[in-house]
Amino acid sequence: MKWSYILFGLCAGIILKLFIIDILKVSGSSMEPTIHHGDIILVNKLSYGFVRPFGASLLVSWNKPKVGDIVIYIYNNNPVVKRCIATEGMPLDFSTDYGYSLHTGNYTVPLDKEQYLKLRSAACVPDNMIFAVGDNYHESVDSRTYGFIATDNILGKVLWK
Repeated sequence: MKWSYILFGLCAGIILKLFIIDILKVSGSSMEPTIHHGDIILVNKLSYGFVRPFGASLLVSWNKPKVGDIVIYIYNNNPVVKRCIATEGMPLDFSTDYGYSLHTGNYTVPLDKEQYLKLRSAACVPDNMIFAVGDNYHESVDSRTYGFIATDNILGKVLWK
């Protein structure tokens, strides 16, 4: 009888971690001052859909990120925590006044010349994509460097930091 409770608890824990809630430790300073290196975050894996077990995409999608959401996705085989600053269809305005920058919605983010040259042809965020950056613009490798993120690759939303 005792073993059945332990086995049930283990199975429930595995199901929770695979499909519903994940606990991650943040590595890096790209989201400071909002989230610091070493912080523990709680991720709702059901925010945007049903996550493929052991995968980096959604099996079924029922919601899309909103501007301001702090999202989790996989980049270079590592989970990444960034803030969604633009969603599909939102205009992207580029400026070369006082250096390079991108303005979208309520956000203005700095760009270096290489990022500017790579992104400037995009008038808006493509369908089923988002543009996500770290809150610490100077320490973050994000959409400014590697481009838009497919909404099907977003694994969850940060619930607690």
